[in-house]
Amino acid sequence: MRRSIFVRILAVTVLVAMCSIAATAWIAAQITRTTLQQEQGRELAADNNIYTSLLTYAVTHKDWSEVRYVVNGLIDQHPNRRIALLTKDRKPIVDFGGDGAPLPATASAEVDALAVNPLLVPDAPADRIDKRVLGPFRTPINDRVREDNTDTLTCLRFNKTQAKITPGFEPKDCFSVRLPTDTAADFQALMALEDLVNVCLARRNLPPVELNLHYTPARSQSSGRPIPDEPTVAACVKSSRQEQLAPYVAPAALLFVTSPTGTPTTSFDLSSGNWGWIAGVAAAILLVVVAVTATVCIRLVRPLQALTSAAHRMAAGDATPHVPVRGRDEISQLTTAFNTMTENRERLEQSRKVMVSDIAHELRTPLSNIRGWLEAAQDGISERDPALIALLLKESLMLQRIVDDLQDLAAADAGKLHLHQEQILVTPALQQLRATYLPRAAQGEITLSASAPENLTVNADPVRLRQMLGNLVTNALRHVPPGGSITVTAEQDGPDVVFKVVDTGTGISPQDLPHVFDRFWRAEKSRSRQTGGSGLGLAIVRKLAETHGGTAQATSVLGQGSTFTLRIPV
Repeated sequence: MRRSIFVRILAVTVLVAMCSIAATAWIAAQITRTTLQQEQGRELAADNNIYTSLLTYAVTHKDWSEVRYVVNGLIDQHPNRRIALLTKDRKPIVDFGGDGAPLPATASAEVDALAVNPLLVPDAPADRIDKRVLGPFRTPINDRVREDNTDTLTCLRFNKTQAKITPGFEPKDCFSVRLPTDTAADFQALMALEDLVNVCLARRNLPPVELNLHYTPARSQSSGRPIPDEPTVAACVKSSRQEQLAPYVAPAALLFVTSPTGTPTTSFDLSSGNWGWIAGVAAAILLVVVAVTATVCIRLVRPLQALTSAAHRMAAGDATPHVPVRGRDEISQLTTAFNTMTENRERLEQSRKVMVSDIAHELRTPLSNIRGWLEAAQDGISERDPALIALLLKESLMLQRIVDDLQDLAAADAGKLHLHQEQILVTPALQQLRATYLPRAAQGEITLSASAPENLTVNADPVRLRQMLGNLVTNALRHVPPGGSITVTAEQDGPDVVFKVVDTGTGISPQDLPHVFDRFWRAEKSRSRQTGGSGLGLAIVRKLAETHGGTAQATSVLGQGSTFTLRIPV
């Protein structure tokens, strides 16, 4: 079983470590592969100028008919490269520098002036349209005026709107103010772009918009309406610009930059050496994990083995030694709890043995007396007269009292001692108690008094309350010499009623005082019936007080007397 625990912990830890290492290695390889594929434009390094050169050609030409001259020049600069340009449907445009081997399935990049690669062109605009593409526009976007200071655009928009709604409308002369030729061309191109954008918006059930020369909605619309959904407007502007500029640039093409044999210069794959390196690192990590796990498991299992061995010895009935506690972790706390449990078990076992011995002793005396007198009567030594019967009855009553006391204690220990609590007037209860024990006190020349405030009540079982106070008075009567006194009082102290039985007896020594409520304990070690009862009276007092939710305490001064205090909730 011990070996099974260790092996199980080790196996689970190794399995988790192996899965973690394998998953980490696989993820690292996949991330590396994917990252390098996504960054192949950056990895071109020396090939980057190939892309930028072809992009420049696409910006300045309407087709690829003369691109072979550019590619030849690039091959001269990079003789160890194969440059191939294919249409989107993979029809060859040019293919220089190679031996005709098949091209890879994935292109190195896509050359498209209207959708530049932001990784290869870091300063590309948000719509990815190359800034150098002007199309019908004459002025670069950064050089255009921001406001229509001549109201020419306003005039053009008015003519366009009126021509749609008014048949035979004579357009105004919107260029009466002398404008630079480039600016006039930009205005006309912008009006054409607006038409394309508004057609796109109409397909989305959105109202038309008016643009400024930066291709964004004008701050004030002549219609007075707010600008519609801006993301949708931006998307329509982008698609409309691409449609407007498409006739002015070369169509998109797939670029392949490879070695002369067709192998991609930016591809990445794990070679056998790389796989071996990853496997070696994983194996080293696994060994470290196994070593650390084994060490931790040994340190973890060792105290558990000690606890298991001690528990087996305890189950077999052997005396359980103290298990050493090391550290402050959970296992140390478990060891401390086990040691405490062992000590409590030993104390309980010792108490059980002492109790069995005490019960046997207490029952042996009256039984021996009864047997002796009966044997004497049987042999004719003693007369079977009323005195003998009375003696036997006295001894049987003693046996009955011991059995009843034991039964009460057993019921209290099991939580089955039922109380019938009610509100009791304390003064009549104390007067009844005094009347019961007054003859015995008078016989011993002892003064017995009882007092309590008027109308003081307590919530208690009447029978059990008389039993508690009666046991305390009986105990006091045994230890008060002639001429002494016993005083029973009651008073309210906060939520409790405090009963005190004060005597002027022999008192209890300090070393004996903690044991007065123990079962079968007597200060007189001889256990004589002349100086003590069964040894259960005070134990019953404490149990009954606790069952009522109260407490029982004792104080004493040797040679001066004792005070027993009961606290019962009101």
